[in-house]
Amino acid sequence: MAKAHSEYDFIFLSVSHGFVKEAVEILRKNNVKGTLVFFCNFWDTRKEVEEWAGDYVYILAFPTAGGQMQDDHLDGVLFDHLMLEGEQKAHISNYTDLTALLTSADLKWEVPHDMVEWIWIHMAINAGVTSTAARSGNLENPEQLALNLMSSSSELSLVIKTIREALKVVEARGVNLKLYKAELLPYKIPAWIAGKAMKIMFAKNELTRKIMTLHNDEQDIFYCCQSVYQTGQELGVKMPILEANMKGISL
Repeated sequence: MAKAHSEYDFIFLSVSHGFVKEAVEILRKNNVKGTLVFFCNFWDTRKEVEEWAGDYVYILAFPTAGGQMQDDHLDGVLFDHLMLEGEQKAHISNYTDLTALLTSADLKWEVPHDMVEWIWIHMAINAGVTSTAARSGNLENPEQLALNLMSSSSELSLVIKTIREALKVVEARGVNLKLYKAELLPYKIPAWIAGKAMKIMFAKNELTRKIMTLHNDEQDIFYCCQSVYQTGQELGVKMPILEANMKGISL
């Protein structure tokens, strides 16, 4: 935890369901200085991110991770791979210090075409997964919903179809999805094949399975789904599966 009236090389900021702006304000009020590393989902534009940051120097990144806090104990999974904004777009003077830090922690990174767009895509994929899982039950028990989803190839096939609809929302926001072919390739294959492959993957990959079950903040899940769905409605995107999923979600 950052201490008031202190300065750090980097401040890794990871908060849930749209509280990034508030978290930055807390740092500012407590006179905590350092390069901000935004390590979380958001559905906002780059201009809005710049407004949050204000006079802070910042960079966008995203970990392959998941977890939850229980009685001050963090139960989580962190893979050795993350997404990191490119040096030219980040405009921070200590970029090489950051990559050196990641290397020292045995972390690898990948630089997408645009980090804001990549996070939108990640949000859309999450919305496809979690809305499908949540449509069949109450979000008060997201762990069980995730377990049910991962054990059903037919439900996972529906996930693929829902993700395709959610990605249309990202495209409607002006993102050229062709620039993210590698990330989106799994969602191009026939849904029934993808569903079977995902079921096998979840059964064999313990860490990926654990990330799914640990992601149990119902407000965070709803924020992700609602953000994508609401924007789709505003932009006139046809998304019948996602719409049906959203109608089935109860908090």
